Amino acid sequence: MADHQEASVTLPSEPVSVSAARRYVARVLAEWGLPVGSEAADTVRLIVSELTTNAVQHTFGQSPTFTVDLRLEREEQLHLGVTDSHPRWPQRLPAAVQQDNGRGMVIIRSLAKEYGGRLTVTPTAEGGKTVWIALPWSVPVQS
Repeated sequence: MADHQEASVTLPSEPVSVSAARRYVARVLAEWGLPVGSEAADTVRLIVSELTTNAVQHTFGQSPTFTVDLRLEREEQLHLGVTDSHPRWPQRLPAAVQQDNGRGMVIIRSLAKEYGGRLTVTPTAEGGKTVWIALPWSVPVQS
């Protein structure tokens, strides 16, 4: 078994791509041994949904595509990244803010923390950014 497995997909920054990204991630994680419908799989799908929705809605047409990267390192850590070419980094709203949208990063941070993971944002060489979620992986990897 290799020290890591990787997969990625680049999609147009359109609302329909959010569900395509979720399906892609679910398929890859199932191939790596994470049962479809498990709590962990549902959590990762929710995180993907929130991150890709942000990439579509908050890039204001300045990022024609976004990329979802998955990397499983040594069967211990899952790294999930969503990259877009817009220079604006996600904004964290205070928990007390009452509104119907804009809570995606709060949800993502909360889920990552609940599962013992972390969220980071890194710049890309092209001036965009990647929002990364790292989560512990406790599923035996399928070859």
